[in-house]
Amino acid sequence: MTAIYVLIGFIYTLIGVPMIIFGNPRIRIVGTIYSLMPIFMGIFGFIFFVIFAAVYNGLAKWLGGVEVEIKNTEAA
Repeated sequence: MTAIYVLIGFIYTLIGVPMIIFGNPRIRIVGTIYSLMPIFMGIFGFIFFVIFAAVYNGLAKWLGGVEVEIKNTEAA
């Protein structure tokens, strides 16, 4: 999940680079923040994924969770 968040963060980089190149000083600051979004999204994505996994595991113990049953349907 963290890798997916980092890849999604590169979309912000594509927006931030033109802001750095063509913007005034205030826009360049925002462009710099946008360019660092893959790092921020990777960190926050990891943190929230761990939190949500812990919440799911706690609720699964209480509510029963999800059970998957796999059968072999090979012809005899």
